[in-house]
This record gives sequence, structure tokens and C-alpha cells, in this order.
Amino acid sequence: MREAVIVEAVRTPIGRGRPGGLLSRVHPVDLLAGTISALVERTGVPCELIDDVIAGCVDQVGEQALNIARWATLAAGLPETVPATTIDRQCGSSQQAVHFAAQGIMAGSYDAVIACGVESMSRVPLGSNVPEGVDPLGRGMALRYPQGMVHQGISAELIAAQWGLSRAELDDLSAVSHQRAASAHREGAFAAELLPCPEGTVSPGATVADEGIRPETTPEILAGLSPAFAGPGLAARFPQIDWKVTAGNSSQISDGAAALLLMSGERARDLGLRPLARVHAMAVAAADPILMLTAVIPVTRKVLRSASLSLADIDLFEINEAFASVVLAWQRDTGADLERVNVNGGAIALGHPVGASGARLMTTLVHCMVRRGSRWGLQAMCEGGGMANATILELL
Repeated sequence: MREAVIVEAVRTPIGRGRPGGLLSRVHPVDLLAGTISALVERTGVPCELIDDVIAGCVDQVGEQALNIARWATLAAGLPETVPATTIDRQCGSSQQAVHFAAQGIMAGSYDAVIACGVESMSRVPLGSNVPEGVDPLGRGMALRYPQGMVHQGISAELIAAQWGLSRAELDDLSAVSHQRAASAHREGAFAAELLPCPEGTVSPGATVADEGIRPETTPEILAGLSPAFAGPGLAARFPQIDWKVTAGNSSQISDGAAALLLMSGERARDLGLRPLARVHAMAVAAADPILMLTAVIPVTRKVLRSASLSLADIDLFEINEAFASVVLAWQRDTGADLERVNVNGGAIALGHPVGASGARLMTTLVHCMVRRGSRWGLQAMCEGGGMANATILELL
């Protein structure tokens, strides 16, 4: 089977997903197009050699509707002959885009693919694709789950309760996320992956940084925040919850885009390109859709089995910080060393532009592997509906 390699990976800074946020004035098509054009410019790859563009995007409605991947590909200046498609596996959408790209290359259907993702949560708020009064689940789901589905914040609370996680543990991990992200920017750890801000968003020459990082964050400050998801009637329905998930130990609503160029090893060699890493193994798994965010645990085991590796072999982990409780439950179950997890901070500090996050985490992971000389990296993401993707990369 052919190798699928990552030749280049880039991302925008991540802006706060609200009016007035860093990227809130940028149309999501243009946001994604900027990452696609940057890949082409950095690598010098002839655009006509790109077989497909696969983009993740969760709320495919409004300005993100009608196959945003296609419009971003054209807006980036690629030939009209380059096709594109948009996919939705919730928060793991653009990690799934990488999987589809790599699988197509390994199977011989592709030689070069751009896998990418975008979400402008300031312009297309999360849940915009489900108008008020619309039931997206239907009768069969109501019969199977008469108790109904829950908000992800409730799932995060259920996980904290089931794994016996304390409020202090959640806040400690969240403060570390901000501290690591701030240090990463100070030390230039993001320099190779970060693109300049789109024109008109910041003053010329301004420092490029992820907007959500709060270097001054401490566990003591976070301890002063109130639970975010408690509400009327919920205490009776969920008596096991003691309500400890806050805005401070949850991921941020964000805007951003990221993109990776994948090729077959042969095509990269033919073009004289030196790959950054090889896609070594991929897996997808699913679990309880009410707990929702726990499939990162079985998918980690699944991808390690597929790769014939152990947890101890992995040098760096990127486990999406949708909520602090997710990462801590995963760590409790796997026994992973938190010193190797999200070493440059995670979504609690950097932000979580949902359709872009899979590609953003992989972009950060591959550049961190290069910077540190780490042979093996593992990325896993929890996803709405109780799913998760995992990928293992090998440094080349």
C-alpha cells in the first residue's frame, strides 16, 4: 500500500467567535481560501496536480452553505478543474478530511489532496443549521433514547461525575492550557504554522497571536466562575451531577481555518518535496451518544492496535480540549503522561472553531513533532453524537 505523507500544514490565528473578534469580519470562504492558497504558495505545487480538496465544516448553512470547500478552492485561485467537497463529522470534521485524503492516496485514487477545515462561529453560530422547532433526530431515535439527547455541556458534567473529577482538577488543567499556549507563542513554537492575519483584521506589522489566550489565568481565578450549564429542572433529571463545568474549563467559541497538503510518497519525491510526516494509522470509534464525548478512549486503543504501538511509544499527544473533563477522563482511563499532552496548550486556551479544529490540531502536532524531533504523535478528538477520530503520525 502506498504511503500518505503530509507535505505542509498551515492555520490562521484563532479569533474569538463573537462580533468584534479578530476574524469576525472575514467571510468563512475567504478564511478557508487563505489557508489553501498559502499551502500552494509555500510548496510551489502546480495547482493542476491537486486531485481534490476535502474540507470539514459543522454548520453548513448561511455563509458556510452550498459546499464551502468548492467556493474556497476557487477563491484561492485554484483551477476550475480542481474539485472539492465538504464533510461533517462534528468536531472531528477536518480530522476526518485528513483521513479521507490519506485513504484515497493509499488506495491509489489520489496523488495529492488538500485536507482542511473552517468555522466562523461569530458569523454562523453553532447550531444555526437546526432552526427552532425543527427535530433533526426523528421517531426512531426517540424510541431508542426516550430520555432524549443532551447538550454537550451536560455530557461534560456527566463525564466529570462518572470519573470522579473535582472542580480543582478541571480548573488546574485549564490554567495549564493557557500557560502553555502563552509560552508557545513567546517561544515561537507556532511560527512555522501560523499565517498572517487576513488583510484588514489587524494593523500592518501587528503581532500574530491566537486571540483567546489569557496568560494571567490561574486556578484561583477560574475557581470564581459559576457553572455554565446548570438550569431549571436539570438537578432533578441528573442528580449525580454536582455542576463544576464552567466557561473557564470549556473550549472557546472561535473562528479559524487550517489546511494540510497530503501526497503519495512517490508524488512528493517526484516534485522534490520533503514530507514532514507520514500518516501511519487512522481509526474512528463511537460510544454512548448521551455521554457523547468518551469515544476518545476506545479510539485511542483502536488506533494503537492498528499501528502496533503502545501508549509509551507516543512522544506527543493532541487530545482536543472540548472540555477539561474529557481530557482528564481520557488520561485516567489510558494512563497517559499529561506532560506529553497538548504541550502547546489546547482548545480551552487557543479556541475551538469546530469544523477547523481537527486540521488545526494536526497542523500544530506535525510542526511540534518536527520542532522537537518526536517520532510518534497521536491525535484524538471527541465528536457530537458520541464519535471520535484518532490519527498516528510518524515523523519523516
